[in-house]
Amino acid sequence: MSLVMPSVRGQRATDAATRDLAGRLVRFGLVVLGFLIILLGIAVAPLPGPGGIPVIVVGLMIILRNSFKARRQFVRLHHAHPRVISPIRRLLRKDPQILAMSYHQALKVERFLVPRNLRVVVRGRRLFRRRR
Repeated sequence: MSLVMPSVRGQRATDAATRDLAGRLVRFGLVVLGFLIILLGIAVAPLPGPGGIPVIVVGLMIILRNSFKARRQFVRLHHAHPRVISPIRRLLRKDPQILAMSYHQALKVERFLVPRNLRVVVRGRRLFRRRR
């Protein structure tokens, strides 16, 4: 009986090491996949429409969920530049409010680029509120 116990313990240690190695390989593969998706999003970004941004966010989600170093750097970047990174963090939540976030981003872009008398998004909001 005592001869069986050490072999079982050794087998358990080998199984744990194998599972650990397999987990690391899967995480590494997912990080590589995330980078490839981000590159695809960058390639699609010049096309008309918002096609590149959601693809980049999906790649970023895959990387941040599987890489501890990337998550740590992302948190540091968020502490350094919270106004820039907060929309991305809002998209990375479990239940993202995509329409509300895109509306707020459209308001910010419009405020930055368009003169006051030509702003369309703000006018549309005012019309919507009046109809209620």
